[in-house]
Amino acid sequence: MARTARPSEQDRPQEVMPGPLTPSTAPPKKEHKPPRELWSDGLGRVGIRCAQVLLILAVAAVSVYGLLQVRLLVIPVLIALILAAAIGPFVNLLRRRGMRGGAATAVAFVALLILLAGIGTVIYFSVRSQWTELVQQASNGLDQLEDFLLSGPLALEREQLDQAREGAVQFATSSQVRSGAITGLSMVTEFLAGATLMVVILFFFLKDGAKIWNFLLRPFSGEREARLRRVGKRTLEVLGGYVRGTAIVALVDTVAIGAALLILQVPLAVPLAIIVFIGAFVPLVGATVAGILAALVALVANGPVVALIVVAVVIAVNQLEGDLLQPIVMGKSLQLHALVILMALTAGTILAGIIGAVLSVPLAAVAWAIIQVWTAEDPHLQDMNPDLPPADTQPT
Repeated sequence: MARTARPSEQDRPQEVMPGPLTPSTAPPKKEHKPPRELWSDGLGRVGIRCAQVLLILAVAAVSVYGLLQVRLLVIPVLIALILAAAIGPFVNLLRRRGMRGGAATAVAFVALLILLAGIGTVIYFSVRSQWTELVQQASNGLDQLEDFLLSGPLALEREQLDQAREGAVQFATSSQVRSGAITGLSMVTEFLAGATLMVVILFFFLKDGAKIWNFLLRPFSGEREARLRRVGKRTLEVLGGYVRGTAIVALVDTVAIGAALLILQVPLAVPLAIIVFIGAFVPLVGATVAGILAALVALVANGPVVALIVVAVVIAVNQLEGDLLQPIVMGKSLQLHALVILMALTAGTILAGIIGAVLSVPLAAVAWAIIQVWTAEDPHLQDMNPDLPPADTQPT
């Protein structure tokens, strides 16, 4: 028999040992981006902006909270700054006429105090002289209102009115009202302390305003110092123009509404006219509230016909103010959109009450002016305070 030949080692099929996969059969490998590339795409840029916005909001919230804790200092400083910007040009005029700085400041300061004291005196004596008559007329008006509720279209019962009266008496004698009275007493104390502090700060702002501003600008130099000086000038311009323009508009409203109240023989005509003047410093709301108060007094004292006439006069004066006086007196540079004014009034009222409502609009105007100056949108600014040295001088 023939012997079968065995296959050699070379002829045997080689067994494939397990090894690394070839590129064609290996699964796709995940790419890991470095952290810098993760923040460079669209989602990363959105995340960076969101983090920046959150950080800014946190800083703003903490700053506002801190300022509210020392509002007894912050509010007098703001009021003094606004008043100083309003009467600062008068002080500078006296200085240019040859009067020394201290004397010019004293003259303007005393004139302002006399004006404020005169307004308070007029209100006090007007209310005092007509208070008895107004109380009697108010009592008669309430009796007429009670008769209307009993015999009018509502046809209420006497028991319902008695229950409402008892509820009002219980509320007036409750602990909440007494605690509110205590709070009111502390508010009066804070008001007196704040008013005294404001008077002192106002005097030093008028006397040494340029020195204080130079001291605050000492850490800065070059272009940043020049820009900050433009911001300061623009701030004085906006605050001064706003206060003087609002005062002129309020004076016109006071004369018109006060004359109508005097002609119609409404009690407390002079105090109501002064309230109209003060309320005009709160845009959109103040003049309307003062007009409603005057109409209510006219309704109680003189009847519904006179009250309707007062309402018509108030509406006409408000239309004249919004369409003619404010654009002419205050100019376009000091005007804000009604939505911005409403939002500023709401925020100011929530944060600081009535004082916040008064200060919110001029502060919003100043903030917008600062943004315009800082972004070089308003490069042509007039020198509103000639006492400030040029930007390239060093403070002494």
